[in-house]
Amino acid sequence: MKTIEQIAAELQGYDPQALSADRVNEFLARLVEPVTTTEDVSVFDALDRALAADVVSPISVPPHDNSAMDGFAFDSALLQSGQPLKLRVAGTAFAGKAWSGTLQADQCLKIMTGAIMPAALDTVVPLEFVKVEGDVVEIPPGVVKAGDNRRLLGEDLMAGQPALRKGQTLGPAALGLIASLGLPKVTVFRRIKVAYFSTGDEILTLGEPIREGAVFDSNRYTVFGLLKRMGVDVVDMGVVRDEPELLEAAFRSAAQQADAIITSGGVSMGEADHTKAMMKQLGDVAFWRIAMRPGRPMAVGRITEDGKSSLLFGLPGNPVAVMVTFLAFVRPALQRLMGGTVTAPVLLQAKCLEQLRKKPGRTEYQRGIVSKGADGSLTVRITGNQGSGVLSSMVEANGLIVLHHSQGNVAVGDAVDVMMFSGVV
Repeated sequence: MKTIEQIAAELQGYDPQALSADRVNEFLARLVEPVTTTEDVSVFDALDRALAADVVSPISVPPHDNSAMDGFAFDSALLQSGQPLKLRVAGTAFAGKAWSGTLQADQCLKIMTGAIMPAALDTVVPLEFVKVEGDVVEIPPGVVKAGDNRRLLGEDLMAGQPALRKGQTLGPAALGLIASLGLPKVTVFRRIKVAYFSTGDEILTLGEPIREGAVFDSNRYTVFGLLKRMGVDVVDMGVVRDEPELLEAAFRSAAQQADAIITSGGVSMGEADHTKAMMKQLGDVAFWRIAMRPGRPMAVGRITEDGKSSLLFGLPGNPVAVMVTFLAFVRPALQRLMGGTVTAPVLLQAKCLEQLRKKPGRTEYQRGIVSKGADGSLTVRITGNQGSGVLSSMVEANGLIVLHHSQGNVAVGDAVDVMMFSGVV
């Protein structure tokens, strides 16, 4: 396990007082070591878990050639260019069992979606394309070609081939795929546990009486929601006052029971509280000033208690900065810790409807509202006040406008990158 100092030495141009957003994720990729413990869980319990081994298909899917339509199956060799084809119906094939009759050369088979295709037949014409008189079907010229509407054996998956890869995070479609292979259980990495707490004498817990100069804690609830969306086990440790004994007890308790610890507040330059001092005392921690807005101050490292090491993420205290730093840095780090493959967020391009001021040399995340323009293209406007304490603007937004490190001012009509919240926030 590499120390903070060793990791920093590997990064060319590493400067903890002016760290770019890209360099932060590069650092975290070296710091985070994925969990290795695995367990077998039922398909119902596998959502959002990371696969610990490839899922190899024990069967072919589909297991036989079958019809993709309700219609009539026939031998395409009977088709003649420009000529209608008349065939007698020999019977009906239903999904769930093979049709056991025999076909003559001038016959077809009425067939339902999913029904097995008899070996001599290779094409299905949909019901709505034909004329039926008694037991005779007339297929007009040009409505189908050879092989139409036929699903081939193993078209989706072949037996013995990987259906899902190690490290893949299982979504709803993956659960259905596993079940389609007849597998009741799947091997995944154990669920990680994340402890979090807010720090500061000015923070009120819900239910406490209001007092002058104090604010109710919102960060714990925001972080809770972000963690639950990731499918991790969460440990809420409440609000910890800015007293050395209380902070030490909280950090030690969190390190004993969790794989990662998240705090908010107490990491800014020159702050008078004891959070930073306690982080230094108990762990191997780096304190950064990141070239970004919002969310400049951040602490990252490890805290070890009774031989057990836990990742530490000390986030800023402002509510919007907490969310932005979580999405930009903590979320991918936790994905890696969970054993999952880390995927960069998909950035959509949208036309900016207003001018944005931006200095090169830092990454900015502005709250935006993305919508579809009259021509079908995406447009985006900011939510108004972009202050890092304006949490209502995050509620109003449906994505973050990402203004990259070297980017400057944005003019009306310029294309900008947008990180959408859907499925993440």
